[in-house]
Amino acid sequence: MLGSSMELPRHAQLVQVHTTSNRGFTPEEIASRCADKIVSVSETAHPALREQAKAFKTAIEKVLVLYLKEAVASDRTTVYNALKDAGHPDLAELIRRL
Repeated sequence: MLGSSMELPRHAQLVQVHTTSNRGFTPEEIASRCADKIVSVSETAHPALREQAKAFKTAIEKVLVLYLKEAVASDRTTVYNALKDAGHPDLAELIRRL
């Protein structure tokens, strides 16, 4: 019989829960969570490296926000066109105004 074991990192937080009330997540909130996954630096790293990583993470967040907002706009265009093509121009216009 084959056996295997897996060691889970004890220093890392394995599960995070993020919630909102009566709304979805904003592009800024999603970008922040994404940047947290992309960029990390050890607490024991040299202070100059930590600062550089922090600056890089801030730059990454700005890029992510830009592209997430583009994705939202593009999806709304898709929904608008689908509603209009389905014979619901009034609903399509409401989506366009969001």
